[in-house]
Amino acid sequence: MKIMQKKWLLFISLILIFGCIILYLLFSSNTGHFSNKKYLYIKTGSTYEQVLQTLQDSAIVQNIHSFKRIASWLRLANNIHPGRYEIKKGMGNYTIINNLKKGRQSAVKLVINKLRTKNDIVKKLASQLEPDANAWYQLFQNQDFLTKHQIDSNQIQCLLMPNTYEFYWNVSPEKVMDKLTAYKNNFWNAERKKKAEILHLTPIQVIIIASIVEEETNKKDEKPKIASVYINRYRIGMNLGADPTVKFAVGDFALKRILQVHTQIASPYNTYKVAGLPPGPICTPSESSIDAVLNADETKYLFFCAKEDFSGYHNFAIDYTSHLANAKKYQQALNARGIK
Repeated sequence: MKIMQKKWLLFISLILIFGCIILYLLFSSNTGHFSNKKYLYIKTGSTYEQVLQTLQDSAIVQNIHSFKRIASWLRLANNIHPGRYEIKKGMGNYTIINNLKKGRQSAVKLVINKLRTKNDIVKKLASQLEPDANAWYQLFQNQDFLTKHQIDSNQIQCLLMPNTYEFYWNVSPEKVMDKLTAYKNNFWNAERKKKAEILHLTPIQVIIIASIVEEETNKKDEKPKIASVYINRYRIGMNLGADPTVKFAVGDFALKRILQVHTQIASPYNTYKVAGLPPGPICTPSESSIDAVLNADETKYLFFCAKEDFSGYHNFAIDYTSHLANAKKYQQALNARGIK
């Protein structure tokens, strides 16, 4: 009887020990040596072996052998979901594997700020989401896509509005643009469309003007006055003569002074030489710049230049003579500071 009791005690002890080992392998921390959290990126089409290699190469898990053992028990190999997964410090094998099996991704917060060129847009999207640059270029050159959104390839900026959006990392380019354009369409409500109509402008034309206003100033209280200048010029058929469009044409956004050599460049974006609006926006304008155009001040101003006090504000003028006087003061201030 005592022998039987000893055998049972030994058996139970072995079960408890084995159970403790299993619990340890399942739930004890198996993350690498990082301070807070890391992200595991599983590319579309990845194999189970590639996922394990990524976990090992990026030092996300500390003991890859215990991870493999639990992953095998839980059949992770049959449940690989692409995406971006947040691995918090202290996670155990079970939690990590369960999240991967169920595709519990961590969303990417995509911050769209002022982006100037199509290349800037592609670089931004490709750097934060799985689709590469080639996928974005293909979409932005796709005629069906352009026709759907009633734009041409120069007007991709019209579809994006600065804001913060959330996406899963492996989302398709088409779904990204569907969400971005849905936000843009909601912004362009009946009231804003009516204001554009009163100005005899299309929403795209408003965005183009707003992109120039955006580049001219970061003073929200002055934007409606600057917008009035460009609207006035456009209405009377006067060249816009906008320095930011020249910077866009030249491809040098750091230019401090626009010289004659710049204003003579051959480009549809050089509004010193080409009448009317440029073929597309020169950046993704903020909502405040778009609303500044839609609610532009009623003025007779045709000219403006930066104030000589470098406050960021501008001197406005109705006639060219007054404008030259304002410009001379600013040029003298630039010279005094040695800015060329």
